[in-house]
Amino acid sequence: MLDRVFNPEGKSLPPMRGFKYSSWSPLGCDANGRCLLAALTMDNRLTIHANLNRLQWVQLVDLTEIYGERLYEASYKLSKADTPRGELGDFSEFQRRHSMQTPVRMEWSGICTTQQVKHNNECRDVGSVLLAVLFENGNIAVWQFQLPFLGKESITSCNTIESGINSPSVLSWWEYEHNNRKMSGLIVGSAFGPVKILPVNLKAVKGYFTLRQPVVLWQEMDQLPVHSIKCIPLYHPYQKCSCSLVVAARGAYVFWCLLLISKAGLNVHNSHVTGLHSLPIVSMTADKQNGTVYTCSSDGKVRQLIPIFTDVALKFEHQLIKLSEVFGSVRTHGIAVSPCGAYLAVITTEGMTNGLHPVNKNYQVQFVTLKTFEEAAAQLLESSVQNLFRQVDLTDLVRWKILKDKHIPQFLQEALDKKIESCGSTYFWRFKLFLLRILYQSMQKAPSEVMWRPSHEDAKILISDSPGMGSTEDDQEEGTSKQASKQSLCDTGKGMDIDDTADDSLPQSSDIGGREPMEEKLLEIQAQIEAVEMHLTREHMKRVLGEVYLHTWITENTSIPTRGVCDFLMSDDGYDDRTARVLIGHILKKMNKQTFPEHCSLCKEILPFTDRKQAVCSNGHIWLRCFLTYQSCQSLVYRRCLLHDSIARHPTPEDPEWIKRLLQGPCTFCDSPVF
Repeated sequence: MLDRVFNPEGKSLPPMRGFKYSSWSPLGCDANGRCLLAALTMDNRLTIHANLNRLQWVQLVDLTEIYGERLYEASYKLSKADTPRGELGDFSEFQRRHSMQTPVRMEWSGICTTQQVKHNNECRDVGSVLLAVLFENGNIAVWQFQLPFLGKESITSCNTIESGINSPSVLSWWEYEHNNRKMSGLIVGSAFGPVKILPVNLKAVKGYFTLRQPVVLWQEMDQLPVHSIKCIPLYHPYQKCSCSLVVAARGAYVFWCLLLISKAGLNVHNSHVTGLHSLPIVSMTADKQNGTVYTCSSDGKVRQLIPIFTDVALKFEHQLIKLSEVFGSVRTHGIAVSPCGAYLAVITTEGMTNGLHPVNKNYQVQFVTLKTFEEAAAQLLESSVQNLFRQVDLTDLVRWKILKDKHIPQFLQEALDKKIESCGSTYFWRFKLFLLRILYQSMQKAPSEVMWRPSHEDAKILISDSPGMGSTEDDQEEGTSKQASKQSLCDTGKGMDIDDTADDSLPQSSDIGGREPMEEKLLEIQAQIEAVEMHLTREHMKRVLGEVYLHTWITENTSIPTRGVCDFLMSDDGYDDRTARVLIGHILKKMNKQTFPEHCSLCKEILPFTDRKQAVCSNGHIWLRCFLTYQSCQSLVYRRCLLHDSIARHPTPEDPEWIKRLLQGPCTFCDSPVF
């Protein structure tokens, strides 16, 4: 009766608050192309949340409730062949039902493609993602969701797998690619020690394969609980093929298993790495870019394990990272590596001082850089992702370096110019725009007042000048001292250098003379920014015109200002792009002298296309333009990119599929999603 999970209505104890576990989905799963969050609460409720609007999280579905309804409809039998069990009044039956719907862990798979049949018997590819949920009794529920995930209506199926593992503790997806064939399965670990891979059979998943039978990676019941499992895809330099490295934290040791598919079948090599920690491992994370594994124990020690391949299997080189040298005496509770391996996030509390534990615990998230600026810049230049938003941790290192040094390093500038000349990809133009914007920000003078701090000088002047309110000399002296102290606080709060302070104290004439070169430099950077933005705008305009040409067979008003975009591209005499001229010639021939101009919704006047950012009618009504389709946003609501670069309109039911597809794109300047 006192158990808050078994008897939540008893109210003998306050309700349990907080989360046991959380898991992030891959990018591209919600309506904005970002991640979904699966959260398991302390009272064993599994829900999925999405960040639909900026800084606003919404619960989309409660999987615990849906799974409970499915079990109730099946009379709590996993298969039709199961014999009926006892009633709920029997405590053993109560425990069985409780364990079969109490989640322990949940993990997302990678995005896969499924076939969907339309009403006219045509097949189209639809993205889907899987969520595996491990329960106390060892069963695994595999949920399949159609993307983008919107709620209960996006649930495609739910299948239950019996793992046969007693006291399961952890779960992870095993995803392996061999000869362009994707294989997948589920790795399950037990609190008693065993680790195995289970096959997952899915229908209508394009290019998907699984194992024929379960594969036992470790079978001994050595009472070393499996705490965490990571699966890392690697390339074997000796075997000249892809392989899969599975690492698991078991007590104070790291269990590893190398899986390799050859002509003889599936080869399994496994062993343990010992001598890492004197205390049990509390957290483990892996950098999937290079296969590096990081482990930590509660005494503030982090180990870095680097896999090195041998002729047969592999070995690990490990080195110690002492957080006490960086943060002082701390206790560690968890670690995580950023997506591209630039940062290591560590959750810490105060350690022992003079042999005594602290009275209060203050949890902090500390960040440790794992890459240098040069390594981050080289990785951005050679990236296969070609998306700045998905490499935010690397761009953050570059941003910090430019803000600190107030210039773009010469080697980076030259390498980027070579990439632009040889490749011409818009990704490198966006990278150049990012560097110029950060450089412009670093050259700007810091404001003299802190922007968020309210100013009270005006209120004091009004009180002293109001009739009937006298002021003594003491009051005036007190006000003067307050203003002086506030001014000194502002100066120290700005974090200015000694040289900057000395420059401000010079006479006005010399100050102006010193600022002229800086203003010229800012104007020069601003001109470069505008030139890069114009290049990216023209490239996206060509893409929009290409979509218009491909999806219009006759003279048709597509609601996109096609004629205005064509005239805008041709208006600059210095812009000579043969591809754009040929495309515009074909479009104008198809339009057959039709213009289809946009009209102001307030006065019905024509909206000329003279600016890529806004449209102004003859009566002065100003409408912002959508940066994805260049239509005027004539509504009170619109979307904006994450970094507030540009705005975009919402799709309407009247829009054809190709316009809706254009509106799903990221920002053309910074690759950020649009909200």
